Amino acid sequence: MLSRFMSGSIRNLEREYSCTVRLLDDSEYTCTIQRDAKGQYLLDLISHHLNLLEKDYFGIRYVDPDKQRHWLECSKSIAKQMKCQPPFTMCLRVKFYPPEPAYLKEEITRYLVFLQIKRDLYHGRLLCKTSDAAMLAAHILQAEIGNYDPGKHPDGYSSKFQFFPKHSEKLERRIADLHKTELIGQTPETSERNFLQKAQMLETYGVDPHPCKDVSGNPAFLAFTPFGFVVLQGNKRVHFLKWNELTKLKFEGKTFHVYANQKEDKKIILTYFAPTPEACKHLWKCGVENQAFYKLEKSSQVRTMSSSNLFFKGSRFRFSGRVAKEVMEQSAKIKREPPEIHRAGLVPSRSCPSITQGPRLTSVPRTRRRAVHISIMEGLESLRDSAHSTPVRSVSHGDCFMTRSRSQATDATERTAVISDEAYSPSDSVLPTPVAEHSMELAVSRQINGAPCSIEEEKESEAGTPMRGEVGDFGADGRSAQEGAGGDSALSEVEQVNKFVLSVLRLLLVTIGLLFVLLLLLIVLTESDLDIAFLRDIRQTPEFEQFHYEYFCPLRRWFACKLRWVGGLLINKSE
Repeated sequence: MLSRFMSGSIRNLEREYSCTVRLLDDSEYTCTIQRDAKGQYLLDLISHHLNLLEKDYFGIRYVDPDKQRHWLECSKSIAKQMKCQPPFTMCLRVKFYPPEPAYLKEEITRYLVFLQIKRDLYHGRLLCKTSDAAMLAAHILQAEIGNYDPGKHPDGYSSKFQFFPKHSEKLERRIADLHKTELIGQTPETSERNFLQKAQMLETYGVDPHPCKDVSGNPAFLAFTPFGFVVLQGNKRVHFLKWNELTKLKFEGKTFHVYANQKEDKKIILTYFAPTPEACKHLWKCGVENQAFYKLEKSSQVRTMSSSNLFFKGSRFRFSGRVAKEVMEQSAKIKREPPEIHRAGLVPSRSCPSITQGPRLTSVPRTRRRAVHISIMEGLESLRDSAHSTPVRSVSHGDCFMTRSRSQATDATERTAVISDEAYSPSDSVLPTPVAEHSMELAVSRQINGAPCSIEEEKESEAGTPMRGEVGDFGADGRSAQEGAGGDSALSEVEQVNKFVLSVLRLLLVTIGLLFVLLLLLIVLTESDLDIAFLRDIRQTPEFEQFHYEYFCPLRRWFACKLRWVGGLLINKSE
């Protein structure tokens, strides 16, 4: 009896597993779920824990053993999606950024989006001018510590916060001045709403950059926003396609294609190369989901998408869930008492240091800026995984996907205490979010960067397990990447030829297979005595009888005659 009870308990344990989800305030939610539970069940559990109704904007992200990030699919089993053994560690993040976050129905939803954008700001994914950066940081101060109090907030109190990857003493003074003078009396809810209104006007709002290369081998960053598809190269936005202009997304291996129709029926095709096939597939799935969410009017219009129409090859994927318009309509119907919000406040954060975590690590004199610039590069390898949805690549292997940033000649008067002397591409991830006013005349000059600070903390928050890239010479790696650009393009041409040959062979095999199946069906119809209803109906049709007597029977007699003739030749030779 005891052994039977023990064996039953063991079987129950085998059907369950533990799952830990790191939330946006860096707290953890641990639960035990059934092995056949789907992603939607886990998202519902977390939403219930947070008292969140507008949950369609959020998703659960995890990292596989190859350091590739994925969004947990709600319609599939969790255990089948994870490529590692339980217990599982995942994180809750904003998956679809609201087009107007300040006007979300419930305060709890606005607060969670505020935490996500604050994280984006700290890790350098949200870029802005110095004046906008100061105002955003001042709103964070007001939301977290309230009104300025001389007794509690001594001189330099804003330096205890780490709002951006790097910032200057001048910027800190500006943040403190705004907090002291312009934001007095604002409640945390009001400050968060104003923060969201300011953030949504920035060009890089909602950007989750995917590093790729164009057909010439130049690095580029692809991203999907609430307003469309963007491509950033160097420090410029080279392409922006609205959702109504985008017609098709597909990928083959590491190659990603974007099809669009612009004004005057101008059709364009953009082609980029991801670092790995897995990263390319992740990019494609993100594009399919974002296009369906922001572009469609109803979820009933969602179709299953194929990555390629080339001879039955490719992955198939379907967005599951409500689209943006349906989410907003459903939110308007919410009628309940606003849930209580437990703000993180002064609680230390692993990835976004708060006031209790000591002074920021920047604001160094000009003479030391280069030394800090070099020291930050030690964490660059793991940073790439932190800032983007791609695997970590070790520079010591010589195949790193990132390239060195290009230097640019600009007036350094305002930038002296704000950013380093070198300009940067989004992959560098070593410079601050705020950039000088005079270098931001147009929004097109904004760029994306990752986070040089708190690298291990962000990795733990996102992936659940520490990941360390091997440290190498960044400059040498950048030069080798540039020198290998020509070789990459040559290899890409060879890959294209190989893909074409494989496609032709695949077509021949499929054609031969179909002919073989048709031949078997014909033999069954004409030669077998199977008395099955649908076979009998086919045999009784006039068309089949005509085919049988006028074509098939003469052909069969001809084959029989030839076989007898060949058999006679073989017998005569053997004698």
